Amino acid sequence: MKLKLIAAAAFGGLLALASPQAAKAQNAEAIFSTESMKPEVALDLAKHALEICRAAGYQVAVTVVDRSGLTQVVLRDRFAGAHTVDTATRKAWTAVSFRTATLDLGTLVKESPVMAGLPDITNALVLGGGIPVQAAGNIIGGIGISGAPGADLDHDCAQKAIEKIQDFLDF
Repeated sequence: MKLKLIAAAAFGGLLALASPQAAKAQNAEAIFSTESMKPEVALDLAKHALEICRAAGYQVAVTVVDRSGLTQVVLRDRFAGAHTVDTATRKAWTAVSFRTATLDLGTLVKESPVMAGLPDITNALVLGGGIPVQAAGNIIGGIGISGAPGADLDHDCAQKAIEKIQDFLDF
């Protein structure tokens, strides 16, 4: 009799594990989901950045990347230098990869021996102009700008562009 009860209990446990709900519960710890900007939002951000830089008299390239650092949008103004597209892309990638504005990373590299090797990482660029884009406290992408007459000015354009869409991102 005991053997039948043990077998029945074991069989019932196997049935429970085979059910979709049990499988979901078990997999909940093995998977995760993330949020990223839709391409339309990335394009709006890039357009705002280009407009802000133009209004200030700068010819720039703007790159917006997703939370993984993959390019979503690149816009280059007519007279922006040939180097600006690659530079903007690297700034955006660096900001997302290190979860910090590249202007701040440049300071950290100078002041901290621990961070001194960061510029040696492939594709990392610690010039101002790259900023992570956040929504509800989570990084959902990044923006990089290159071409203004100073990295601090690239940074300012990027920050102002993010501010233009931040209310939209926070809802």
